[in-house]
Amino acid sequence: MKTDLFLITPPFTQLNTPYPATAYIKGFLNTKNISSTQADLGIEVILALFSRKGLEDLFVHAEGLTDQSKSLNAKRILALKNDYIKTIDGVIAFLQGKNPTLALQICQEDYLPEASRFEQLDELDWAFGTMGTQDKGKHLATLYLEDISDFIIECIDPNFGFSRYAERLGRSANSFDELYGALNQEYTYMDKLLIDILEERISIVQPKLFIISVPFPGNLYAAFRCAQYVKRTYPEIKISMGGGFANTELRSLSDQRVFEFFDYISLDDGELPIELIYDSITKGGAFHLYKRTFLLENGAVVYKNDALRSDYKQFDVGTPDYSDLQLDRYISVIEIVNPMHRMWSDGRWNKLTMAHGCYWGKCTFCDISLDYIKVYEPVAAKLIVDRIEELSEKTGQNGFHFVDEAAPPALMREVALEILRRKISVTWWTNIRFEKSFTRDLCILLKASGCIAVSGGLEVASDRLLKLIDKGVTVEQVAQVTRNFTEAGVLVHAYLMYGYPTQTIQETVDSLEMVRQLFEAGVLQSGFWHQFAMTAHSPVGMHPERFGVVKETETIGTFANNDINYIDKTGIDHDKFSFGLKKSLFNFMHGICFEYKLQDWFDFKIPKTAIPSDFIEKAIGEDSKLNTKPTAKVIWLGGKPDIEVFTKYKKNKPQEMLILTFYDKKETFNIEVNKPEGEWLASIVQKISVSNTQVYTFQEIKADFERTIEHFELFWYSEPIYNLRDFGLLVL
Repeated sequence: MKTDLFLITPPFTQLNTPYPATAYIKGFLNTKNISSTQADLGIEVILALFSRKGLEDLFVHAEGLTDQSKSLNAKRILALKNDYIKTIDGVIAFLQGKNPTLALQICQEDYLPEASRFEQLDELDWAFGTMGTQDKGKHLATLYLEDISDFIIECIDPNFGFSRYAERLGRSANSFDELYGALNQEYTYMDKLLIDILEERISIVQPKLFIISVPFPGNLYAAFRCAQYVKRTYPEIKISMGGGFANTELRSLSDQRVFEFFDYISLDDGELPIELIYDSITKGGAFHLYKRTFLLENGAVVYKNDALRSDYKQFDVGTPDYSDLQLDRYISVIEIVNPMHRMWSDGRWNKLTMAHGCYWGKCTFCDISLDYIKVYEPVAAKLIVDRIEELSEKTGQNGFHFVDEAAPPALMREVALEILRRKISVTWWTNIRFEKSFTRDLCILLKASGCIAVSGGLEVASDRLLKLIDKGVTVEQVAQVTRNFTEAGVLVHAYLMYGYPTQTIQETVDSLEMVRQLFEAGVLQSGFWHQFAMTAHSPVGMHPERFGVVKETETIGTFANNDINYIDKTGIDHDKFSFGLKKSLFNFMHGICFEYKLQDWFDFKIPKTAIPSDFIEKAIGEDSKLNTKPTAKVIWLGGKPDIEVFTKYKKNKPQEMLILTFYDKKETFNIEVNKPEGEWLASIVQKISVSNTQVYTFQEIKADFERTIEHFELFWYSEPIYNLRDFGLLVL
């Protein structure tokens, strides 16, 4: 099975779904008739490790260590090794969706061996009342795997992690020295597993070009180990690195030792750079053009960007191709019971992109100077839905995660309409900005098309800091948008930030209070706090003096350069807030502890919040149903009504009336109107049906009404129309 290119993602990213970079590149290569094979070595290593043979070998290796070096927890796991070996294959099959009946045994809580991770169950017993047997089984099986992971970290390899490996070596590694030193050590236990799998694959594929995608720091060490092995064993194979880590961290690379492992390192969109590298390998000759590519010439690192060709447009890059990846072997885990938070680790998602880059592109903490943010290029809605249908057919999965920096509301609307027109069943979620375009009606439309969740950056819940960030939203606006999504039945996750430059202690406390109120109001279902990090390619990193911070060093390293150490002139130690913010959020996500005082989450004195206790309640209390622009699109999500004529007497005068009977998925409802208005309404709902390709504006339906009937506004803002607005009459 020889192919031109072999594309891999090294350990580790996600357990439940493949990272999409190689699938995107393979889809592009298909358009060029360049043969390729791809593999996710992360899931392959995990499955080799978490198997009967894998655990048997693991425990034999661990028993060689002296008991004095093991904790009580590790000793307990080792003593129960036969129970782990006996149950592991069944548990993995269950988490792959192949052995659902095992949930019944797992939930009896006498099937799985239990170590320290199960101690948290006492705190979560209440949650299992709302979880089904399958979900409870997944959660218990996840704790079981985490116990084994703890054992591996303590006894086998301290660098192990389910979604990352040796991350410390890749994070802020200005110098290549430490990573280079680690690569010149003997193989670790995990290295041997990885290299055995790699050898099996590469001996079959025998590619001309070996491409390693490195999305995160936690993939870097394994990427270099893979490259090192291939360079030593198959010196004729050329090796290239790309991906998110290279794009953000390696833009000033100058250490020649890196090219003992790699022949090429390319930046930003990979399609054209990879095509040109492939051409240089296959076409021979001494002169070649490259796009955004580092290589070694005469012993020095050079950056080649001499190809005048423009990058491929999103229309031309092809549909991601997930073939070769073992889609039925990924495992779904549930780390916490929060329904939104679990989506990152539970379920198999096809990854797609609505738009390249970010349509906003202003946030001051973000890498807005780099192409992956700066170059905004949306994909046509029809092409997106074509790709949805193609991927659904090829993978057998109709779940989609759009991995946009921030999906544009207008494009989301068009995609939703196209999905509904084609009458296809899709489940999808994406990342957004909490902007005012997400009206009540747009959120209902997105839900009707299959949108089940959105995530977005609230960042710091302070209007002063949101303005400094140039987020383009206010806290009040965020509250209203989260209300609109929640009322439509769409889950909402918020990314939260603390320690932004010039942020005061009072603003951190007030931000926590805003978050508490959002959860208590039920308009936010999930969140995650992260501490501000200054990066080299963000406005804060490029112009720190404008934001009240000072860089600790101006020295540019020879390897990775992205995270910047800095001093905040406020002198506040933001680290100390970390535990309290995260602990409070964990409880809020489970719907408890809203009555606690904010002080209860911290073991040091904090000021009282200055936020009124009803701030969010007031913000979400505003109704926006009456805001109708003449150019707004009017859509009907329902079907054709049944019509019944009857006569009504008012002051002994007969008046012909109509009863329109509509059938919603959940209920049947009636609207009673006079005959002329009823006949118009029955005809217009067919014209504005979502299944039609022609879309009518509010102005056009007003004109249609007034051709035969007067006083459109009186009718439009009457009770019958309000009833229809509650059942799928949308103004977008």
